[in-house]
Amino acid sequence: MLDRLYVELADGDLGLVKLAEVHREALRAACAADADIWPIYSSSFGPGHFDKSFDTLIGSGGRMPYAIVDGDTLVGMTAYLRPDWSAQTVEIGNSYVHPDARGTGLNGRVKRLVIDHAFAAGIRRIEFRIDERNKRSQAAVAKLGCVKEGVLRSERITWTGYCRDTGLWSLLADEWTNRS
Repeated sequence: MLDRLYVELADGDLGLVKLAEVHREALRAACAADADIWPIYSSSFGPGHFDKSFDTLIGSGGRMPYAIVDGDTLVGMTAYLRPDWSAQTVEIGNSYVHPDARGTGLNGRVKRLVIDHAFAAGIRRIEFRIDERNKRSQAAVAKLGCVKEGVLRSERITWTGYCRDTGLWSLLADEWTNRS
């Protein structure tokens, strides 16, 4: 089933391609465009931390990362995380979009692509785990129709040493089908 979930996706000029070594420098440049954002992420893809985080992302068996390509330009990343086929669940995370692409509707298109595909591949529940300080991401998933189930208190320690409270959001297949 993993092969069915982790495939390249497209919507017109928007493409989600499997993140690989060939994307390293373009993603480094995209992530460096907003160095101030990384303290609200679990790991930093900012200058000084990028290579370690990139290596972990593409080398981890529990992550299925994508490069987000708009036309010919790499503008960010997103990933399916921790798929559990017995429970038919997956998390969507490791998402970042270049500041120039924010507010353009691109993130909504990306999320619709990965959500539509996950449900079509047999997933019944999608989770988003968001730092409670990250109001932009919380607003974006609420706009998609996700439900905040609660807060996982002191759920993880981030790369800065901050003990993070994580909002747990979910979207069920039948909620998405009835909404779209």
